[in-house]
Amino acid sequence: MKRNKVIHFIVLFLAQVIVLTYAATAGAAQPTLNSGDCVKCHPAQPAQINDKGARHKTITCQDCHASHRPVSKNNIPVCNQCHKDKPHFQTPGCLTCHTNPHTPLVISFGKNLTEPCLTCHTPQIKQLRENKSKHTALYCSTCHAEVHRRIPACTQCHKPHSAEVTAADCLKCHKPHMPKDVTYAADTDNKLCAACHKNPYNLLKASKALHSTFTCAFCHQDKHKTVPKCKDCHGEKHPQGIMA
Repeated sequence: MKRNKVIHFIVLFLAQVIVLTYAATAGAAQPTLNSGDCVKCHPAQPAQINDKGARHKTITCQDCHASHRPVSKNNIPVCNQCHKDKPHFQTPGCLTCHTNPHTPLVISFGKNLTEPCLTCHTPQIKQLRENKSKHTALYCSTCHAEVHRRIPACTQCHKPHSAEVTAADCLKCHKPHMPKDVTYAADTDNKLCAACHKNPYNLLKASKALHSTFTCAFCHQDKHKTVPKCKDCHGEKHPQGIMA
């Protein structure tokens, strides 16, 4: 009988200890995670942010991932939780181009893409639409394929006017988003003109006159197909009677 009382006392005592311990821990502040804890299980993501995180370097893991599973069933935030108030941020499917949120400016994309580009690259779109050419009908991703900010060489699609014309030479006369608006500097090399205008080039080259010392662009100034009047340089050298 006495033994049963002792056992009963011990059980009650242990129960009280358990209840008091639980009450103390329940009332205490719960420990919080910080980025130093996250890296213990997720080493790759912090390394990616440190390398190419852009402005994401200035925030902590908890700024995006407010909780963790199983407490939170979905601890992956939507991009417009923070990115808002600009037209580009209203574009659906952020992860289509920004495939890794931890390296947000490493942008890649597939084919047939134009709409997301419109929100940032408005001058280029305006040039394409106001200066109709075959380029106008192309998707942005047709030329700027796979990786953001990729600037292709014109010769990727276009055959050079001649063997002497390089990819860099193309841009001296043609603007990619308005390719038919051909303009050039006064010191443009005659060889670029000769690719299409071979006969005038050969005549000029063989001439003994002062004109042979000029560039094509000296007379055909600024814009392609400009045909100057002789009197623009030479003035009225002859009486009007013989100029009819």
